Amino acid sequence: MGFWNKLKAELIDIVEWIDSTNDTLVHRFERYDNELKYGAKLIVREGQAAVFINEGKLADVFKPGTYTLETKNLPILSTLMGWKYGFSSPFKAEVYFISMRRFTNQKWGTKNGLPVEDPQYGPMFLRAFGTYTFHVKDPAVFIREVVGTDGQFTTDEITEQIRNLIVPRVGVAIGECKIPFMQMLSNYGALSDAITKKIGTDLNEYGIEVLQLLVENISLPPDQEEAMKKRQAMMTVGNVNANMQAYTAYQTANAIPDAAKNAGGLASAGIGLGLGIGMAQQVAQNAPPPFGQGGGQMAPNFFAAINGQQAGPFDMAGLRQAISSGQISRDTLIWRNGMPQWTAASQVPDLSPLFPPPIPGAGGPPPIPGAGGPPPIPR
Repeated sequence: MGFWNKLKAELIDIVEWIDSTNDTLVHRFERYDNELKYGAKLIVREGQAAVFINEGKLADVFKPGTYTLETKNLPILSTLMGWKYGFSSPFKAEVYFISMRRFTNQKWGTKNGLPVEDPQYGPMFLRAFGTYTFHVKDPAVFIREVVGTDGQFTTDEITEQIRNLIVPRVGVAIGECKIPFMQMLSNYGALSDAITKKIGTDLNEYGIEVLQLLVENISLPPDQEEAMKKRQAMMTVGNVNANMQAYTAYQTANAIPDAAKNAGGLASAGIGLGLGIGMAQQVAQNAPPPFGQGGGQMAPNFFAAINGQQAGPFDMAGLRQAISSGQISRDTLIWRNGMPQWTAASQVPDLSPLFPPPIPGAGGPPPIPGAGGPPPIPR
């Protein structure tokens, strides 16, 4: 049986590969004892390349076309095997056909959240996924660095490695682009280009090129997404009281549908909501009053014109001390953020309570009418 297999191999005069699959990257041409007939025809179709291996060493690489396997078309193999003039015997060599076509709709995605620094919201963990298209750019490098001696190499054997190269570059590209999370949807194209550029150099080392990478979705883990929704619901509120009211209203709205499903219904939910509202009111009462209300602490952004020089900034305690010491009077010019111009301290609404109105008649009697001194004492 071995003799007939050997004889059949020697009679093979066409070396070719017709791919009937959609995922084969490399196919090794199989024949008995790796023997090829000298002078046989090699057919390499469009979208293919053929690589000859001799005793584990990379030899000749063929692009699409039809070739006669003889000395002039196998210069590297001829040198390796030491063929002499007139050589016509069968020879041993491995032939690998590589698919050079594009493999589309390959999936990539993050298994866990990627830590990034968002320019608007600070540290967060993002998840992302999408698709990419790749092809073998350099068949010799691909055979040497990836395939080895694998006689049937499919896309499944390389896509995991490509994904592992893509994912870390996604986090780096997002960080360098400095695009806020809420604006990423309209910038998927820019992110896709940035990621593709990042992975280009790494994939060259494998003889592979990613032709197009698409970002289809970027999202937050469920817990951060919920926190983001709550934050968005309260972003327009400007002080502690309103924050607590907004939070209570938000929690109330979310609790009603769930409460209706429970055994206690809305009645039991009302108790919980009442407790929540009471806690919110207690926190709001103990919180410092908003700026300008009730004499609460102010941000240290008051400046005063003292002796022709700008002094400050002062907080409320500092202003009281300066007024008590006489350093600042009711006529001292004051300015803080938001004021269009310098204004007398007594005319600033937040400071006017610190300057009581003058008492009528205080400061001594008015001047005596006339300039001739007191009238003579009658006799």
